[in-house]
Amino acid sequence: MLSAPSRAVRGWLTAVVLGSVLVGCGTSAEAPAQDKARPAAKAEVTVEPIKATTELTDVNGVRVALEEKPERIVCLFALCDDILTELGIVPAATNSALLGHPRFLGAAGAKKVPVVPGGFIAPEVEAILSHKPDLVIGLGDTHGKLAPALKGATTFWAMQPETWEDSVGYLRDTAALTGRTAAGEKAEKAFRLKLAAAEKAPSDKTALIIYGSDENFGVATPDGDVTASLFPRFADYPWKSRGVEGSYSLEEILAQDVDVLFVETMSFGGSDGKLSEKLAKNPLWGKIPAVRDGAVHEVDSEVWAKGRGTRSMGIVLDEAAAALR
Repeated sequence: MLSAPSRAVRGWLTAVVLGSVLVGCGTSAEAPAQDKARPAAKAEVTVEPIKATTELTDVNGVRVALEEKPERIVCLFALCDDILTELGIVPAATNSALLGHPRFLGAAGAKKVPVVPGGFIAPEVEAILSHKPDLVIGLGDTHGKLAPALKGATTFWAMQPETWEDSVGYLRDTAALTGRTAAGEKAEKAFRLKLAAAEKAPSDKTALIIYGSDENFGVATPDGDVTASLFPRFADYPWKSRGVEGSYSLEEILAQDVDVLFVETMSFGGSDGKLSEKLAKNPLWGKIPAVRDGAVHEVDSEVWAKGRGTRSMGIVLDEAAAALR
């Protein structure tokens, strides 16, 4: 089984304090007028073929064996919903709100998918099995404890994504197990093309992703967060995780002259205001360049914090590129 780093469950933490910020800003050198007008070269990527199978060892070394191609899949975290949407599959049930996003199933489509009671942390086993799943996909460090209760009734697959490469690997593995190989290759290529395009036009601005439900915010870092792992490829994102007990203060963030700030407000049972509005009570907040210059972006935490798959990451790349221009 996989280990249980708490950094991977950012979607439900309420007061973990971690950190990450960036440095940078500046103007590009003068270029001839004809060079400025020249269209950027189109990014080229190659995607390896995916081979259908009923048995594999996934990207993180977990063995998955099925008797046949799964038809009914229950998702216990949003990466599963993201992957299935990319493959053209509707989950038999879910406990994520991601499907309601307009670029997934939309509000009307999401209402047709049953919701597993018990919430993200403690989904009810009986409810899961009531949907007669061929496969249940959960987050290893959160849902791994369900494996004994599900054993013999269905197959449980514990995923543990920490980087964007992990998420692409899980897309490929799921495509192989479901036989949706062409759809998997198409989704991977679309994402890689978008990432390559972002890399060809990097921003010199400092970026920062913070998350939380109150003033005790956390910072997403590239060495344990899927979304943050994208940012060093097209922006300045130099800070590393200090571990579960580590934290960064507003004073440290202020010292780094953050140009663009992305804020993920976590909601737990009810909306009680945006994280950026709560942090505005701190006098240091207004001194951060991004805050002072109106470059604070409240983003959809279902996509940015919880989605983690190629469709969610594509949305992140679109929104980040627009903000970092």
